[in-house]
Amino acid sequence: MKNKKRILIFASGRGSNAEAIHEATVNGTVNGEVVGVICDHGDAQVLERAKRWNVPTTVLERKAFDTKEAFNAAILEAAKSYTPDLICLAGYMRICGEDLVNAFPNQIINIHPALLPSFRGLHAQRQAVEAGVKVAGCTVHFVGTGLDDGPIITQVAVPVYDDDTEDTLADRILQQEHPAYVRAVTAYCKDALHIEGHHVSGMHAKKQ
Repeated sequence: MKNKKRILIFASGRGSNAEAIHEATVNGTVNGEVVGVICDHGDAQVLERAKRWNVPTTVLERKAFDTKEAFNAAILEAAKSYTPDLICLAGYMRICGEDLVNAFPNQIINIHPALLPSFRGLHAQRQAVEAGVKVAGCTVHFVGTGLDDGPIITQVAVPVYDDDTEDTLADRILQQEHPAYVRAVTAYCKDALHIEGHHVSGMHAKKQ
C-alpha cells in the first residue's frame, strides 16, 4: 500500500464529520492519517475529540487578530506547518482565504448540506425547505476561491417530506454526510480522483 496521506482537518464545532474521517483512517478504510486539527473556536467539541485521538490541534480565533488578512495569514502558516496532503473542512464555518486555496490546489475538500450548485452558503437546509424542493442532499466538493463553488466530487440525495422542518431535514442529510465524506476521502487517498476543469471523475463510473 502506498504511503498514507497526511490529512489535516479544519472544524468549528462538534466535529462529527471529523470523527467519521478519523475512524475511517483508524479502521483502514482510508489510506491516511489525521495529523492535526485547526479550529477557530477554543471551546469547540472537536478539540475534545482530537485530544482523545492524540492528534495535535491549533486554535486560531478571528477576534485575536486585528484584520482578516492577518487571520488568514496565520491560518495559512498553521496549515503549512502540518505539511498535509489533504485538508478536510468538517463543519468549518469560515470561507477559506484565497492564499490558502492557492497554496493547496485541489487539496482542500468540503462537505455542504445541499445539492450544489443549489443553496450555497449558510442555512442550506432552511433554504431547501423554504424553496419547496422535493429532493435535497449533500455534496462533497473541492474548495475554490468562491462560496461553495469548487468542482463536485460526489453527491447524495435525500427526500424532502411535506412536514419537514430545517432541523428534521438537517438530521436526514447528516446521516448521509458521514459516509459520503468518507467515500470521497477514501477515493482521494487512493489517487482515484481526476480533475479536468470543473469535472471530477473517479467515483461515478457506470457499473458494467
